[in-house]
Amino acid sequence: MSRRPHRHEDEGQRGPSSTGDAASGDAHTAPPPRRDKRSSRWDDHRAARRKELTLATIVAIRQHGPDVGMSQVAAQARTSKTVVYRHFADKFDLYQAVCERVGAVIVAQVQEAMRAAGPPADILRLGIDAYLSLIEGDSDLYRYVMRPPGSERATGAGDSDFVGDLTSFIGDHVGGIISTELHRQGRDPTPATTWGHAVVGMVRAVGDHWLTSRPDVPRRVITEEIADLAWGGLALTVSSSAASA
Repeated sequence: MSRRPHRHEDEGQRGPSSTGDAASGDAHTAPPPRRDKRSSRWDDHRAARRKELTLATIVAIRQHGPDVGMSQVAAQARTSKTVVYRHFADKFDLYQAVCERVGAVIVAQVQEAMRAAGPPADILRLGIDAYLSLIEGDSDLYRYVMRPPGSERATGAGDSDFVGDLTSFIGDHVGGIISTELHRQGRDPTPATTWGHAVVGMVRAVGDHWLTSRPDVPRRVITEEIADLAWGGLALTVSSSAASA
């Protein structure tokens, strides 16, 4: 019992001494406060726990559908709703975390598909098919992402529109590919961004309609229908014989 107060006092005595050394005798200068390493460890733990709960939510969505409840998420994570809410402010906060993970997968796979060398028309079809393949294979998760939960925070100025951000990011990527082709051909690349976003908007709109109203139509048919329409316009400016980036 006598050692604990003594050790605490030693620690308290060392603090001013080291501060004085760091200040080089200047009484008005103090070093920036050090962050407790235990706090950093807790940050890592919280981040890891949020990741675990996010992955558990994705599994729960696949099992119970896009209207999954927090009780089902907690059950999948083998914990309680209280613990889930300890790491996420509300359902919208959890929704944001799921969107970040899903968005990263969609962007990576669409980009990978469109990195293939070949005529731009083929690159376009590969990108469209990659996107449709993802939403076909994980339709409940896609529906969850496309339907943000009701929350006052969902319309707040400080909150991101993850669906819009994802569409915009892919649109920029497609626009960049089109711009590269136009540069190679000595053509004006100005419309590339508009065309890139137009193509992505078309794919998203048709994909949503396909899942809800025409799920019996094979994916390859939807891919060809979108690609034929999109390329019908792009081919007027982007040569189908040009090699893509």
